Amino acid sequence: MHDYPAGRFAVWATAWLTGRTSYDEALDALLGDTAHRVVGLPATTEAVPLGWALSALRGLGERRLRLVLPVPGDVRGLSAVPGLVALALEAGQLAVGDRVALVPEDLGPEAVSWTAVPLDGAAPAAPPVEGTLRQTSGALDLAVGDAARTLVSLDLARWNPEVPALLAGLAKTISAPGLPPDHDPLALSMLGRAQRLAQVLDLAVADAPGAAVTHAQAAARDDALRPLADAVREATVAAYNWVPR
Repeated sequence: MHDYPAGRFAVWATAWLTGRTSYDEALDALLGDTAHRVVGLPATTEAVPLGWALSALRGLGERRLRLVLPVPGDVRGLSAVPGLVALALEAGQLAVGDRVALVPEDLGPEAVSWTAVPLDGAAPAAPPVEGTLRQTSGALDLAVGDAARTLVSLDLARWNPEVPALLAGLAKTISAPGLPPDHDPLALSMLGRAQRLAQVLDLAVADAPGAAVTHAQAAARDDALRPLADAVREATVAAYNWVPR
């Protein structure tokens, strides 16, 4: 299962900064059984605990953080701060506010290191265009249908028999855990489906042992999966970035 500590940080920090949850509830949800340390926060010279960083956001005047999942060719939501784009692309995820961006680095199952990048002096990046949850969910459904039909025609089950079973399981309601209690049910469901589809993508691009996959077949598979990967990324971002209107 793909893990997005930057998504959890963005959603819980925003819930706390806007008064929708308590500091203790937000911190408990963020920490779990994992050790977190943050370097680079303004007015600090060494690593600080994640709780300290959460408090510092309010002192900086932050009101909302957004999850950004940058990929080569699409770094929407990132300010032109020296070194930020390269750092963000390497991590594949970050939480972005108006004054600071926080980039996680997974150090193993029990530790996450965060690098804070101050955004002062940089022109603010235009936030990604956010459609409604229903629009994003519909786009995800369309991408799943298109990819499934193409993958069936390519006989993907012969390459990896787990993929059709995962796709069939999408008919069941799958809600992602660990989000604020007032989070929109559709966002929870959409994130659950996106997480399941991320597994499909991982399995689909991994050639099963002994499978005879030609270059042309692999290229056709990758072309079929690219729109699905884009839709999964958009759905993940939309689910974590939902806030009450």
